[in-house]
Amino acid sequence: MEFFKIKKDIPFMKHALIFNVVSFVTFLAAVFFLFTRGLHLSVEFTGGTLMEVSYSQPADVNKVRDVVSGLGYNDVQVQNFGTANDVLLRLPVQKGVTSGQQSEQVLSALKAQNPDVTLRRTEFVGPQVGDELAADGLKALAFVVVGIVIYLAIRFEWKFAVSAIVANLHDVIIILGFFAFFQWEFSLAVLAAVLAVLGYSVNESVVIFDRIRENFRRYRKMDTVGIIDNAITSTISRTIITHGSTQIMVLSMLLFGGETLHYFAMALTIGILFGIYSSVFVAAAIAMWLGVKREDLVKAVKKEGDPSDENHGAVV
Repeated sequence: MEFFKIKKDIPFMKHALIFNVVSFVTFLAAVFFLFTRGLHLSVEFTGGTLMEVSYSQPADVNKVRDVVSGLGYNDVQVQNFGTANDVLLRLPVQKGVTSGQQSEQVLSALKAQNPDVTLRRTEFVGPQVGDELAADGLKALAFVVVGIVIYLAIRFEWKFAVSAIVANLHDVIIILGFFAFFQWEFSLAVLAAVLAVLGYSVNESVVIFDRIRENFRRYRKMDTVGIIDNAITSTISRTIITHGSTQIMVLSMLLFGGETLHYFAMALTIGILFGIYSSVFVAAAIAMWLGVKREDLVKAVKKEGDPSDENHGAVV
């Protein structure tokens, strides 16, 4: 399915060096902010108090959040849990204040705002649990990267595997750099979004790589730069359809999903935009500079009785 078809190939690779310099500078800036500012980790990673309260009528999450913020909790997570009447709160650790004192303070403030509120449960999430979650998250990220390398190396060729991993890590580091620079809260939901971006980004790279391989078989006299430009140009319509439809859904979460889904949708938005960029100007360009050629993807053969293989192409 195509909304439009571009008749003349766009010379993307002509400007690849400029865009890759921009990518490199952006990547270094992201790494700098990660080391200097660090991530603003949520309660799941740092530990804190988890409270579940219940109302007799559907709760107004925004009012609950305002009440808790009025107590000095700027990083509190407030969301519906199970039903519209139940609310889950995650409070960060405060020095000199126990988990029981935190829950009593918050419950008193909520009762002052609405006497119908009742405490269903309260739990303390220790930093050790947060360390385990962080370690598990890094393991998940590592397994995804290794899986992508193996998949691309088997399906295509090692040069594509290397370029795709560099592009995908480029996307992940830039997302983390945004969260470090703006000190947005990094939660388990955001980690899930980062892992989703990895799969989404590699899918776009695979589509372009597959078209490059197809072009090597189809256009035997075209050089590598022309092959890559044609592959990217011919997939633009598909990219707009898939990424556009996905971004519409993510945008609805960003605008109407409330505080709970805000940073999840923000991470996906950054990942989708940079995923398109990196697939074209990072993954494809690195594959070109690594010297990908027709012989890497297509096996050349001689026809019987023909002394020269100059005019013969590949086995399709």
